[in-house]
Amino acid sequence: MTDKKTDKRVYLYDCTLRDGAQTQGVDFNVSDKIAIAQVLDELGIDYVEGGWPGANPTDDAFFAEVPKLAKAKLAAFGMTRRAGRSAENDPGLTALFATSARVVTMVGKTWDFQVDVVLGIENAENLAMIVDSITLGAAKMDEVMFDAEHFFDGYKSNPDYALECVKAAHEAGARWVVLCDTNGGTLPHEIEEIVGAVVKEIPGPSLGIHCHNDTENAVANSLAAVRAGVRQIQGTLNGLGERCGNANLVSLLPTLMLKMNYQTGMDQGHLTRLTHASRVLDERLNRAPNRHAAYVGESAFAHKGGLHVSAVEKDPRCYEHIPPESVGNSRRIVVSDQAGRSNILARLREVEIEVAADDPAVAKLVEEVKAREYEGYSYDGAEASFELLARRALHTVPEYFRLTSFRVLDERRWNARGQLITLSEATIKVDVKDDHTMTVAEGNGPVNALDNALRKALLPYYTELKDMRLVDYKVRILTPGAGTKAMTRVVIESVDGEGNRWSTVGVSTNVIDASFNALYDAITYKLFAEGAGA
Repeated sequence: MTDKKTDKRVYLYDCTLRDGAQTQGVDFNVSDKIAIAQVLDELGIDYVEGGWPGANPTDDAFFAEVPKLAKAKLAAFGMTRRAGRSAENDPGLTALFATSARVVTMVGKTWDFQVDVVLGIENAENLAMIVDSITLGAAKMDEVMFDAEHFFDGYKSNPDYALECVKAAHEAGARWVVLCDTNGGTLPHEIEEIVGAVVKEIPGPSLGIHCHNDTENAVANSLAAVRAGVRQIQGTLNGLGERCGNANLVSLLPTLMLKMNYQTGMDQGHLTRLTHASRVLDERLNRAPNRHAAYVGESAFAHKGGLHVSAVEKDPRCYEHIPPESVGNSRRIVVSDQAGRSNILARLREVEIEVAADDPAVAKLVEEVKAREYEGYSYDGAEASFELLARRALHTVPEYFRLTSFRVLDERRWNARGQLITLSEATIKVDVKDDHTMTVAEGNGPVNALDNALRKALLPYYTELKDMRLVDYKVRILTPGAGTKAMTRVVIESVDGEGNRWSTVGVSTNVIDASFNALYDAITYKLFAEGAGA
C-alpha cells in the first residue's frame, strides 16, 4: 500500500458539464460545453467529464463532436446495469461504451436503504450489478471509475455493506473508487474518520472523493479526505451543482498546491489561469462573477482601510495570504469613506496617475471622496467614476459634451387590440463641441430611452461610442424610510467591443437623474479612454 504521506500527487476530475449543469438556471448548449472543456484542459485538469451519453440530445451532440484535448482525459458518465439485465445487453452501458471517450464513470448504490427503497432489489443483486458493470467496463475501456453514491450515508447505516460494495468495484477492475457525499450532510471530521477506515481496505491512490456543499463543507470535506489518503477529487468550476453545489475546484486547486504542497497536473504557470477560467464560466452563463469568491473574486485581494493599505504597501503578507498574481488575480485598492491618503495614492498609481504624495490635490480629493460617500456615493464598485473624479480634481478630463436639459415621458396604455403598451420617450438638449443639438428617442424604459437619446446626439461627433453598450443596471434605495422621496444610488456597468468593462455611479433623490449621472460618467470614461478630442 502506498504511503499517503509520501504520495503527494492528487488528480482532479471536473464534472461541471454534467453535475454543474444540474444547477438551477444553468443550461449549457454544445458550444458552451466545448468551450468549457477546452478551458479546463488548458488549466491542467486531469479528467473532464463530458456528460451522460443517451441522457439528452445536448450530451449526445457533445460526444458526437468532442473537442480535442491536449492533456485532460475525457470521461463519459453513466450508471451500472439495470436489475434483471446482463451488462452486455444493457442499453445504458451500450451507449456509455459507444462514445469516443476512453474513460467511463459509473454510479451505483452503496447505501442499503436506497437499494431496498429506490431500487427495490436485494443487496446481493446490487453487488452483482456493480461487479458485472465494472468488469465489462474494465475490459472495454482504458479506465473505469465507480462513483459510490451515498457512500457516507451508507457507511453510517451499514458499514459492512458499504465497504463490500466499494471493495467489489475495486476488485472488479475500477481504476478509481470515488466515495460520494451525495446529500452533502457529512462533516469534515466524519469524512476523515470514515475515509481512514476505507484506506485500510482499498489503497488511497485508488480512492476519490465527491462532495456536495449542503453544509458549506464541500471544500473542507474534500481536503479532509485527501489528508486521510484519497488521491482524486471530483468537483466543479465555481462550485456549480444542484441544490447548494459541489466542491469548488477553483478553491481546492490553490489550497492543495500553495497551502498543502500537493502536486496536481498543473504547474505554477497553469495556476495563473485560474481566475480567467472561473470568469470564462460566468461569462458563458451570462452572470456576474462573485466578487467575494476566494482566490479569484475581485474583492479577494481588495483593501479598503487606510491602515491596511499602508501595511500592504510595506509588505503584502500583512493582509494577503498569497500573492494575487499566483492565481491570475490582482490587488485592488478600494476607495471609500474609510480611505486615507495611502488608499488614494495607491489607487491613483493603479490608473497610472502620477502625483506627489504632498500635493494639496490629494488631500482635497480625500475630503471630496468622504463628502460624496456621505451623500450616498460609493466607489467600491464604480472604479471608472472614481478615476474621473480624481482626474477632474487634477484638471485632466475634457468636457466632451454639456447637457442643457432633458425630459423623459412614460406612457402606459391599452391599444385598440386590447394589448398593454408601455413606452418611454426621452428628449435631450446638449452642447457638443461648438454645436447645440436636440434629439428625441424611444426606449424600453426611461433609462434606455435616455441612453438612446444621448447616443443619437453624440454618435455623429464621437464614433468611439458605436461599440459601447450597457450590460448591467443596479438601483439601491439609500434612505428607505423616506419612501418615494428616498435617496437613490444607481450603478451602471458598460462594456465595449474589446471586452473592456467599467462601472459608474450616480446619486440623486430622482432615479432618472441618478441614472443620467451614471450614464454621463460611463460615456465620458469611454471617450477619455479612447483619447477622443473634445
